[in-house]
Amino acid sequence: MASIEKRISENGDISYRVKIRLKGHPVETATFEKKTDANKWVQDTESAMREGRHFKKAEAKRHTLGELIDLYIKFELPKKPKNAKNKETHLLWWKDEIGLYALADVTPALIADCRDKLSIGLVRNKTQRTPATVVRYLAALSVCLTYGVNEKHWIDDSPMRKVTKPTEPRGVVRFLSKEERTNLLAACKQSTNPYMYAVTVLALSTGARQGEIMNLTWDDIDLNRGRAILHETKNGERRALPITGHALDVLKELNKVRRIDTKLLFAGNNPDHPAELRKPWIAALKKAGIENFRFHDLRHSAASELAMNGATLAEIAEILGHKTLAMVQRYAHLSEGHTTSVVERMNKKIFG
Repeated sequence: MASIEKRISENGDISYRVKIRLKGHPVETATFEKKTDANKWVQDTESAMREGRHFKKAEAKRHTLGELIDLYIKFELPKKPKNAKNKETHLLWWKDEIGLYALADVTPALIADCRDKLSIGLVRNKTQRTPATVVRYLAALSVCLTYGVNEKHWIDDSPMRKVTKPTEPRGVVRFLSKEERTNLLAACKQSTNPYMYAVTVLALSTGARQGEIMNLTWDDIDLNRGRAILHETKNGERRALPITGHALDVLKELNKVRRIDTKLLFAGNNPDHPAELRKPWIAALKKAGIENFRFHDLRHSAASELAMNGATLAEIAEILGHKTLAMVQRYAHLSEGHTTSVVERMNKKIFG
């Protein structure tokens, strides 16, 4: 049932205060300047409440974005430990900026204003955030809002769907030349760290990520079949990693002197944690005379070698653990010789 109360202010302005009481629903109130608008709101709101369409709108007014962020950090982030610390940092930034807003008031325009503030804001080293960093902030909020839609049922839809993300610059593919590869492997072999050479060989021969390699245990390795099973991958899916040739020989040698206090292939001083290779890696690069090269670029080097040795993009995607071909398109130009030969064989078969 709805009631409409006519109000007259001290300066003579007239307004209409509406209150709707419907069993099983919280009381809804609103104020209008025209009685016709008040009557229309009553009809629309009562209809939505009876049909179950108004509940989320009421919840969106009752809860703030800060509440949703707190719940997401408490209950959902622990289920996703990968990069959880950075995600929490990003979410707390949103909470500081607009956490006091009711979810009903978190509009695409409000998020876009925050996005622009992120883009021009300075980070610790006094430089602006990159578009890629801004995208990660937006992604963290997007997942949280989706949680509000699907799990908490506090909002009907995520306002993030109408917010444009900054365009990330196309990444530069850096891979080793033959000479650089020879020098780097020699430097790693001479490293004071006993694992530097083996880890680098595995990265170059398999294209696995550093985290995937460093978290390998001997239970994951099958030396007879020449493969490893990756349980902790970026996309969350298990992946078999072929290990052959020199890489397999290196692992067999490592197996002969494996530590008995840990199952990790590359354990640090603490047997429960992987070794720290940052300093040995930097030293090896310096010794090899290689600049502008990250450990992750070993993955690019492996993919590039696969492409130049005739692997298709689908094969490269499967080996690297990508779900789509989009991420391996950057290697397409390197496999042109292979695709040319495929087309040539097809033409010979058709035309003789």
